Amino acid sequence: MSYNAVEMADWQISEAAEKNMPLPEEWREKLGLQKDEMLPMGRLAKLDFLKIIDRLKDKPDGKYIEVTAITPTPLGEGKSTTSCGLMEGLGKRGVNVGGALRQPSGGPTMNVKGTAAGGGNSLLIPMTEFSLGLTGDINDIMNAHNLAMVALTSRMQHERNYNDEQLARLSKMRRLDVDPTRVEMGWIIDFCAQALRNITIGMGGRADGFTMQSKFGIAVGSECMAILSVIKDLADLRKRLDEITVAFDKSGKPVTTGDLEVGGAMTAFMRNTINPTLMCTAEYNPCMVHAGPFANIAVGQSSIIADRVGLKLFDYHVTESGFAADIGFEKFWNVKCRNSGLKPHVSVLTTTVRALKMHGGGPRVVPGIAMPEAYTKENLELVEKGCVNMVHHINTIRKAGINPVVCVNRFYTDTDAEVKLIKRVAEQAGARCAESKHWEKGGDGALEFADAVIDACNEENNFKFLYDLKTKLRDRVTLIAKEVYGADGVSWSPEAEAKAKMLENDSQYDDYSTMMVKTHLSLTHDPSKKGVPTGWTLPIRDVLIYSEQ
Repeated sequence: MSYNAVEMADWQISEAAEKNMPLPEEWREKLGLQKDEMLPMGRLAKLDFLKIIDRLKDKPDGKYIEVTAITPTPLGEGKSTTSCGLMEGLGKRGVNVGGALRQPSGGPTMNVKGTAAGGGNSLLIPMTEFSLGLTGDINDIMNAHNLAMVALTSRMQHERNYNDEQLARLSKMRRLDVDPTRVEMGWIIDFCAQALRNITIGMGGRADGFTMQSKFGIAVGSECMAILSVIKDLADLRKRLDEITVAFDKSGKPVTTGDLEVGGAMTAFMRNTINPTLMCTAEYNPCMVHAGPFANIAVGQSSIIADRVGLKLFDYHVTESGFAADIGFEKFWNVKCRNSGLKPHVSVLTTTVRALKMHGGGPRVVPGIAMPEAYTKENLELVEKGCVNMVHHINTIRKAGINPVVCVNRFYTDTDAEVKLIKRVAEQAGARCAESKHWEKGGDGALEFADAVIDACNEENNFKFLYDLKTKLRDRVTLIAKEVYGADGVSWSPEAEAKAKMLENDSQYDDYSTMMVKTHLSLTHDPSKKGVPTGWTLPIRDVLIYSEQ
């Protein structure tokens, strides 16, 4: 059943839906799982992915569907809502469907954005657990990451206090000679703690640590989180956690977690994170939650593990990429798919009348402030002008050889004329387009959308990467800037260019992924630039090195 999404808060819908939510034992029967393939954790459960994949290794994969979006307003345009709505719509069509979404960070949850559970009749349940830590993966990642920083700073303190002979006698350490001005890693916390972004540590006496500048980042931006999203199994996790560059020594050589002999302990902290957590939509479609890296500062994808499980369990598997197609989809395309070897059948471009009006020159959208009337009253001129942003993202998806489906995530204030206009422009750009009222009506409101996705999945596509692995770093960056963002070119700061040249000339960095870090609120580096800006150059300020293999 669906609920009155206009009058009920999301938490009220979740609470009502949870009354009939299947328990782990019921899910085991529904999904045809063996008893030892589910790991119950209260009313939730983790899935033992290795056992499931091994048992189903000869079963053909299902259809692989990725959900992305146009450049959003600061409020977001509902990719998670659309992902849940698509699962619900496909479920109403009698399709065996499931999905995988990212775990939300406490930063946005306790800030202006709130939970990332979707909304209305198209959300994940149980919403409280989802919003507040779920089964503990982010806490485990924080412990693993911060353990590496404890090991590093303790090592720096001991090397300062003792000579080589004393070090060897006390703890069998060899001197690493870390350069305190080239510590790559910082500490992490899962809040938007701006006061901790730049700090000084080690104040006090010789027993109080090594005094130096340091920093805190948000937990989901940790390299440990990015690793979780791309690993294959526990052994792969162990290997990668031993190869993280935490700093450089005074001769310029990397100092790794392996040098600090802490990779095994980090793996022990993260041992439970490798299995996805099973949740479901408000209409009881199964959906795994696994990994949660941001897309503007990290890879922005749920895990490869969850996708591999979903493609074996479901005939249609839905996954979502963070932010817009210039960020999340680009990394899904050139990073996640390259690492996984999986090829998508279709990408869904989530679009809203609200965002198109903003790109067409509408008033500024500010979280926490009532929407200007332009966004709740019909305005075809703003919508039509803003469609250039949608067409730009359609073209990006088509460059990957993927069939795009534009989903108009329809708000109840949108008009038929506005939706008709969007459909016409999207179809002229070579994309299928369907409206969907999943927020208001759940799966019953997403049938047109589900049908468009099924049709697209049944077409052949010609998936291809933007660049091959032989492409040098600076050339990759230029390709992404021009072909995905629409820039005229790239300008490098002296520091960034020196690092890029160093990486290009170092054979240990021949096989690597390239992840751009920029604002999600514009195709450019400037969040105030809306629509499709022209005549601009992308500035590259720095190159960050994450050297796990």
